[in-house]
Amino acid sequence: MTQDLIDGFMEAIPLPAVLVDQSERFIAANAAATTLLGANLVGRHFATILRQPNVATAIESCLYERSAKTARHLSNDGAQDTTFEVALRYIPGIGAVNGGAALISLTDITDREQASQMRRDFVANVSHELRTPLTALMGFIETLRGPARDDAPARDRFLTIMQGEANRMNRLVGDLLSLNRVESEERVRPREQLDLGAHLASTLKSLEPVAEAADVQLILEIPEEATLVTGDPDQLQQVFTNLVENAIKYGGDQVTLRLRTRDRDPAVRAAAVRVEVIDNGTGIDPVHLPRLTERFYRVDTHRSREQGGTGLGLAIVKHIINRHRGRMRVESSAATGTVFTVILPR
Repeated sequence: MTQDLIDGFMEAIPLPAVLVDQSERFIAANAAATTLLGANLVGRHFATILRQPNVATAIESCLYERSAKTARHLSNDGAQDTTFEVALRYIPGIGAVNGGAALISLTDITDREQASQMRRDFVANVSHELRTPLTALMGFIETLRGPARDDAPARDRFLTIMQGEANRMNRLVGDLLSLNRVESEERVRPREQLDLGAHLASTLKSLEPVAEAADVQLILEIPEEATLVTGDPDQLQQVFTNLVENAIKYGGDQVTLRLRTRDRDPAVRAAAVRVEVIDNGTGIDPVHLPRLTERFYRVDTHRSREQGGTGLGLAIVKHIINRHRGRMRVESSAATGTVFTVILPR
C-alpha cells in the first residue's frame, strides 16, 4: 500500500487518528490528529507524544498480540480537563518491512464523563438533602414514642419541628419535579404573547405579604405602555418570584423590580427587554457568582436552609431563561447590593 493511499484513508477517518508501525513510530496521521497532538508527528516515536502508561501499554500490546485494544487518554485543552477513549486496531501488511501497524483513533468523551459525574453528584446531593430532615424526623418520632410520650409541651415543640422538616422535604421534592419538568421542555420554545409589565406587577403584588413580614420595601418601575414578549406565563412568574424572594430574604430593606426595553441588546443580538431585580443588601462575594446557578450550590448553606431554600431555585431559573432563549447577568458589590438581570428577546 502506497503512502498516498494510506494518507487518503487516514484523512477519511472523521476522528483524530494515527498509525504506529512495528518500529513504534508514527507513519501517518490525519489533520484532526495533528490538531490534537501537534504537528510533525510522522517519524517520531509514539512515546514522545502519547506518554501515558496505559496508552503506551495498549499500543505495544496491539502491535505484539496483533489484536484490538482500548485505553483512556487524559489531556487538557487549556480551559478544562478532557478525556479521550482510545481505540486500537491492528492492520497487517503495512509499515516497516510490511510488519503491520496499529491504527489508533481518539474519541472525545469529555461531555459524557461530565454528564456522568453530574448525575453522581446530583444523586449524592439529593440523598444528603433528604437524609438530614429524615434523620430528624426519625429521632423525634422515637423520642415521642418513648421519653416524651406524656410530656405535652415537649410533644408540641417536637411536632412543630417535625412539621418544618416535613415541609422542607416537600419543598425539595417540589423543586426537583419542577426542575425535571423545566429541563424536559427546555428545547420547546414558548409561543404565548404576554404583557411583561402587567405580569411583573402581578408577581410583585403576590409577594407583598412576604416583603411586609421581612420589613422590606418593594418598588416597581415599568413603562406605561404594554411590553409584549413571547413566553410561558407560569414559568416567567416562577423566575421573577424566585429572584424577588431571594432579594427579600438575603438582600437589604429595599427591592426594586425594573423593566426596560432595548431596540437591540448585544446579549441576545436582537430587540430585547431587560428585567432587573435590585436589592441594597451586603452583596455576594465575587468568588460565588460563577456558581450561583449550580444545583444545590449555596453562598451561605446554614442561612439558606434556615430560610427554607433548597439550593435549586436559581438552577430552575437558568433553565427557564434558556428555554426563552434569554440570558441572565449578576452584578454584586458590598457597597451597592446585588442586581440580577434577566434579558429576554422581544
